[in-house]
Amino acid sequence: MRLVLREAREAAGYTQLDVAEQMEWSLSKVIRIENGDVTIAPNDLRPLLNYLNVKDRAQVADLLATAKIARTRQRQAWYQKPEFREHLTDGLRRLIEYETEATSVYTYSVFHIPALLQIPSYSSALIQMWRDDLTDTQRHYRLEARRLRREAVLERSHPLRMTVVLDESVFWRAVGGPQVFADQLEEVLRLEEQQSVAIRMFPFTADTGLSYDAGFDILFLGDEDEATETGDKINAVMYRETGASDEVIEDKALATRHFARYRKLWEAATNEEETVDFIRKRVRELR
Repeated sequence: MRLVLREAREAAGYTQLDVAEQMEWSLSKVIRIENGDVTIAPNDLRPLLNYLNVKDRAQVADLLATAKIARTRQRQAWYQKPEFREHLTDGLRRLIEYETEATSVYTYSVFHIPALLQIPSYSSALIQMWRDDLTDTQRHYRLEARRLRREAVLERSHPLRMTVVLDESVFWRAVGGPQVFADQLEEVLRLEEQQSVAIRMFPFTADTGLSYDAGFDILFLGDEDEATETGDKINAVMYRETGASDEVIEDKALATRHFARYRKLWEAATNEEETVDFIRKRVRELR
């Protein structure tokens, strides 16, 4: 929703201040709507779409229906409760919202197993590494958020398709100790067997360069439009996390470039069957 509104505003040549003055809203309200910090009421959405020259009846009807659902969902969403709003970053809360809408996610990581695949003991050991940067309360709510995110994704009626490339170093870095890490790898195998995730390992011997980003997620919204050589932009957003800080990037051109890089990493990586065999071997060694 927020991407559609922002793109319509930019296509019409209006600034956020133009919208605020026309709609008789505060500038902060416009900014918060476009940032996804608040939802927009259908009664506010109708005149806004008219002002932005969004006239297609099917699109307007779809946006109004989406706005109604979003308002209901936001009132009920666990991550909008005061305790979570206080201790989660804006980027993380926006990521959680996108995860409820995304059809697929492509994840690349150099350092650790991705959050949506983590078991609690692994998550706890991992977040302890940031004990100098996060308070006990922050760590508690971020761990709880990670657990609830994972449950929400795995229990969706239309499962989120997860595709993951992990650097080989991830499989050698026994976060939490041998037993915890063995349990974590067995969970990855379980999810792979259930076809909840497709996973490949980027080996030390690969002749393709690593990404400059240590890790990122690309979430597709709706149908997956292929990024092409003509410069078409994919309908996706990007999430990037660095230690205790993070951000959601809604620039489609940047997401397109990272997805093109992701595909090169995927093609250079060990295939799924060989990756699974490697993980099983690591579990035996750890046990």
